[in-house]
Amino acid sequence: MSSFDFFNTFKNKKIAFCGVGATNFPLVDFFSEFADKIIVCDRKERTEFSTSFVEKLKKKKVGFFFGKNYLKNLEGADVVFRTPGVPFFSSELILLRRKGVVITSEVEVFFEVCPCKIIGITGSDGKTTTATLITKMLEADGKTVHLGGNIGTPLLPKIKNIKKSDIVVVELSSFQLISMSKSPDIAVVTNIEPNHLDVHKNMSEYIKAKENILLHQNAFSIAVLNFDNKLSKNFSNLVRGKRIFFSRIEKDTDLHVRQNKIFIGEKQLLNIKKIQLQGKHNLENFLAAAAVVHSLDCSVSCLEKVAKEFTGIEHRTEFVGEVSGVRYYNDSIATSPTRTIKGMLSLFDNKIILITGGYDKKISYNKLGEVINSKVKVLILMGQTAKKIESSVKKAKNFDKKIKIIHAKSMTEAVSAAKSFSKKGDIVALSPASASFDSYKNFEARGKDFKKEIILKEGREKVCKI
Repeated sequence: MSSFDFFNTFKNKKIAFCGVGATNFPLVDFFSEFADKIIVCDRKERTEFSTSFVEKLKKKKVGFFFGKNYLKNLEGADVVFRTPGVPFFSSELILLRRKGVVITSEVEVFFEVCPCKIIGITGSDGKTTTATLITKMLEADGKTVHLGGNIGTPLLPKIKNIKKSDIVVVELSSFQLISMSKSPDIAVVTNIEPNHLDVHKNMSEYIKAKENILLHQNAFSIAVLNFDNKLSKNFSNLVRGKRIFFSRIEKDTDLHVRQNKIFIGEKQLLNIKKIQLQGKHNLENFLAAAAVVHSLDCSVSCLEKVAKEFTGIEHRTEFVGEVSGVRYYNDSIATSPTRTIKGMLSLFDNKIILITGGYDKKISYNKLGEVINSKVKVLILMGQTAKKIESSVKKAKNFDKKIKIIHAKSMTEAVSAAKSFSKKGDIVALSPASASFDSYKNFEARGKDFKKEIILKEGREKVCKI
């Protein structure tokens, strides 16, 4: 069935979009030419949306329901699209499934109609960077690539412009994967660590959601797995096609590092000193991307080009600037302890000043506590997880009584404290090891707030552009 025929099946149907967000709102325009009736539901109150947004819905003759009972208004819907932020196992959606209502998502439908090869990337950390690296490498090799998914860009509205010869790169979260019944042609698992346990009922559900990236592959599919991570390594038991292990540590793997060079088997691909991205975690991301593009017979030159030119994505171990000899880094993307450990706390030999803490995702901070004692001299704590992180530091076997621990009520207070305790040569880093939702809309807003606080009055030392 062509995509045109597929979408024509939505004629005379009532479609509901649960959660507006970046994923669903572009679909309202897209489906308006097919569906008989469209409604939009969101847990936010109407007052939280701009007047222009509401007027736009009215002009399109879209029904809308806002507020805490937003899922109570789905009666009569033939198809319900949920955003990743709407829990798959919510009682309202379970009831609708029992009544025979189709519950789906933008990415599920896209997988059904996509005409070209799909590369999917998941993991607890590194998804966005790995997806971006793969995209840039393929583009450097002359391929036409479409990047989307959890990275923030819905792909379904672009379906008419995607050709069979193109390649799609999709970042996939556990919230998207949990309901997937198709897997990508090439699946990448960067790592699996405890995450999102405030939403998933337990770690087992989280892992099972991630497994869907492999479960529906066939014998001609490819799975790229991180050998250095215990859980992603164990995913090899699920592989149905070709498996490629990559490793930063183990030389007896398909793609590995040996004598500062990346090898695939005995073939040398690249000297890792050419890679501009900082950190061991980013080396793992680069290895994953290299494994993918090599499996597609891309040239080594495309790896070298991206290695030399790509310096990272905003809010990911991002160098903000230097003020009075103090270097500031924004790592707001670090929404889990492992991300902070493998990222910001792995970059420097000297102890740093760390701003951390935020929304509680019900994850253990025990490992983080140990690493903070080894890597941090001034710890500035914020948000819901502040007490948990402080406790993990003080309970650690290597607790350093010299560490200075400060609590801040806002980013302004946190940065002010960092400035007051820093001296020339110090590193100040925001790496929260927690989500942002206790104080910010998302990690981007948190990172921007941090960077805004770094800019001092004109006439002071140079600060990198933000």
